Amino acid sequence: MIKWCATLLFGMFVAYEWGYINPHILSFQEQYQLFLCTSDYFVLRMFLPGGLADYLGEFITQFYYFPMLGACCLALLLVVMQQLAWASSGSRSSQYYAISFFPPLFLLAFMGDENLMLSFGVAGTIALALHVLMKQIDRWSFTYLLDLIIVPVFYWLIGPMVWMYVLLRCFRYTRKWWGGIVALELLLVQLLCYATILQQWPLENTFLGLTYYRIPYMLPQTIWLWPLIVVALIGLTHLSWFQKRHSNTMVSVAALVVVAVIGCFAIQKSYDEDKYEIIRQDYLVRSERWDEIISRAEKHQVNHPFSSQSVNLALAMKRQLADRMFSFYQCGVEALIMPMVRDMVTDLPSAEAFYRLGMVNSAQRYFSDIQESILSYRKSGRCTQRIVECMIVNGKYDLARKQIDLLKKSLFYSEWARDAERYLGDEAWIENHPVWGKLRKYRFNDDFLYSYGEREKMFGLLFVNNSENKMALDYLMAQLLLNGNIQDFMKYMSWVQQFGGYKSMPAGYQDAIKCIQNQGNVPNSPYAAYVQKMSKGNNQNVEENDTAH
Repeated sequence: MIKWCATLLFGMFVAYEWGYINPHILSFQEQYQLFLCTSDYFVLRMFLPGGLADYLGEFITQFYYFPMLGACCLALLLVVMQQLAWASSGSRSSQYYAISFFPPLFLLAFMGDENLMLSFGVAGTIALALHVLMKQIDRWSFTYLLDLIIVPVFYWLIGPMVWMYVLLRCFRYTRKWWGGIVALELLLVQLLCYATILQQWPLENTFLGLTYYRIPYMLPQTIWLWPLIVVALIGLTHLSWFQKRHSNTMVSVAALVVVAVIGCFAIQKSYDEDKYEIIRQDYLVRSERWDEIISRAEKHQVNHPFSSQSVNLALAMKRQLADRMFSFYQCGVEALIMPMVRDMVTDLPSAEAFYRLGMVNSAQRYFSDIQESILSYRKSGRCTQRIVECMIVNGKYDLARKQIDLLKKSLFYSEWARDAERYLGDEAWIENHPVWGKLRKYRFNDDFLYSYGEREKMFGLLFVNNSENKMALDYLMAQLLLNGNIQDFMKYMSWVQQFGGYKSMPAGYQDAIKCIQNQGNVPNSPYAAYVQKMSKGNNQNVEENDTAH
């Protein structure tokens, strides 16, 4: 009874923690893949060692689209892993049941690395399942020869994680030298694969896995501590002195408590607070939960450009940018829109801001580059969806249809794709769409290039193009203040008074004007504090350059 209660509580903990408390962790993983329900997609995944584990990992990850559903799927996987670890142990004493919780708990800790793919855990679970299965048929005379067939097959199915199976099997062999033969066979299989069909990959990746990490060429060797820990713990239970221990209810409960404390401590220390606060902000931007972004930033804001852009976007969407912008951390002149960075994360708030401002061409370019920057060579459901919207707003229906056809082959984006397909070519219907119709009015109608350093001019042109675009006006004035361009800020105050829609002058602008009039000598002024910080930073840069020269 204690065992089943412990397993149930563990599953409920995972579902609650990752589905309700930390849904952004699952959303981050889901948005960087687009699982397609086609046979071609399956065949494509099977071209590399570990393809089956990769396919199943992506299959589960697609359910992260709804975090609570995804958390339940993750909890189920980890409960299965725990039960398999228990079945793999050499002792059936209930007081050692707690040891079986270490594999899933430590896996959750290792998943603090946001680039670790779920295929890693899936491969480990399959290796444990294979070990349990082979334990059941060890009485057959041909079991030894069966291992010689299973090992190379499962190397291709789950990748190098099959080494965990080989090491676990060594505890079962009566003739220990046979384990060495199986290990040698696996080593030769990996070398043969590298020499023939995997020559484009480094040898290290062939042995550490091609599908376990989002950045294959930067796979940290530390993640292999997990299977080693699992093998060591299960191997411990096969020792003769360990198996002679007798069950004791109090000891079993105490062991479960100790394991829970160690596991929770390991998980807490593995998730960097600032990094995952940024990931949470991205999740909230994607979910359009602007009030929550602002309220969380009031309590704790990460000093990072990503955070500045996300919070400013939330303030702009709630028409609070003019009042409260400098009450939050501003990284500098790039606090609204950043120049393009070639990675899959940094440009997300800039891309979202471009889209909502009506600069749909820039938004499409950013989202396209973000998608191409995914180093696991996956498509992104989130990016593809936004690219389709940009194409529809621009009237590029043929291009949009190709992307829609791709989304229709997925599970959770298909309904949205079919709805979007109905808009293709229907100008009147698009004009009446609450978002796309508005963006068509806001967007530039002529193609031209612009310099990122002159983005405040782009915000100004957006507003001149359509004076209903209040967000463009707010971004224009905010960028002028960030740049310290006081002359143009005072020049365009007439636009704020005439078109801003404010009943009175925004508090943020009043504060900035006071700073201008008093040359920054305004106590407790948010804008004065920003100017002082930027001036100090510029002086430090000048001193560093002088020292270098």
